[in-house]
Amino acid sequence: MLSALTQATPGRSFSFDELLALIATIGWWVFAIYAIIILIVTARQQGWTDGLLELLSMRVLLPLFGAICLSLISMALVFVQPQEVAVIVSVISPSGVRSQPFRAGLHWIIPILEHEERYPISWQTYTMSHTPTEGANLNDDSISARTSDGQEVRIDCSIIFRVDLQQAVRVYIDWQDRYTNDLIRPVTRSVVRTQVSQFTVKEVNSSARKDLEATLDQLLAQEFRDKGLVLDQFLLRDISFTPQYAAAVEQKQVALEGQQQKEYEAEQIRSLAAGRRDQLKLEAAGEADATLLRADADAKASVLRAKAQAEGLQAISDVLIKNRDLLTFDYIQKLSPTIRTMLVPNNAPLILPLQDLVQNSPLTSTLPLKTTINASATPLPPDKVGASATVTTTNQQNGKE
Repeated sequence: MLSALTQATPGRSFSFDELLALIATIGWWVFAIYAIIILIVTARQQGWTDGLLELLSMRVLLPLFGAICLSLISMALVFVQPQEVAVIVSVISPSGVRSQPFRAGLHWIIPILEHEERYPISWQTYTMSHTPTEGANLNDDSISARTSDGQEVRIDCSIIFRVDLQQAVRVYIDWQDRYTNDLIRPVTRSVVRTQVSQFTVKEVNSSARKDLEATLDQLLAQEFRDKGLVLDQFLLRDISFTPQYAAAVEQKQVALEGQQQKEYEAEQIRSLAAGRRDQLKLEAAGEADATLLRADADAKASVLRAKAQAEGLQAISDVLIKNRDLLTFDYIQKLSPTIRTMLVPNNAPLILPLQDLVQNSPLTSTLPLKTTINASATPLPPDKVGASATVTTTNQQNGKE
């Protein structure tokens, strides 16, 4: 009865059976005070013997009977919370317990001969960790295991579970309130050690960790199901290694990072070289294309010049065919300015000496013209038409004929 009073904490709403228990407790306190008052008053008036006998009178027994009734009613009524299930331990049951647990609601039991044991059916979490403030135990509670290659690892994990509503009677018979320390903890540690031994330390520290976690979840779910518990999830929270292995892994990772950095730098150099090579190829191809274009343009220009020259020569040829004396005329016009020329008829005598005509010239010669200049090409006096001429030249530059 006192326990029922201590369960009623401030700020918490009372259930019906707790209210009855509180009323019964208050009734007993009232009866006790009433009986003491009757005893003292009667003893002062009639003596202690009559006072004690007065406690057996109806005015005392009736309140006593009322307090007992209130207590029996409060003991007979059981209100089960929605997050609980109640197992009824019964003296009159052959197995000592009722076969079916009580679900949420108000139920009747036989006072004194029966009482309830409550189990939470809400999800609970049991954590094993090397950090004291995280786990259920205040010490290092992580699981020590060895991998298939002999490396020691320490595993932190959490198990989310609840009592199976249909097997609450079995949990009470097998484990009472010891299922956390005597079932969940040892079974989890054993299964984790067994499964970790199937993996290498490299696999445990890689993507295979997910496979390990999934395998442990399946195995523990089966183990707990057979014992009346439901596993919601197994969480592999952390995996730690020995200091020696951690240092070796760190050194290997640093070396790998350095190698990757060197490979990255080499790849950058190769990329720059490839870019430079492509640039040179493009420049060479551009120069080759430009050379081809210039050569093609020069060739076309040469063809055009040749065509123009051919057309010019053809025009000259056509003119010469019509008037061949143009060659002599062109020859005379293209004579050097240093050459002095005199045209005389070839049958005319030379009256003046050549030295008088050309002073300071040591050499003088008379060159016969091989071409006769007609009147149509070079106009002559009427009395000299058709006559041939003699050309006298003097070289004033080098004195040679």
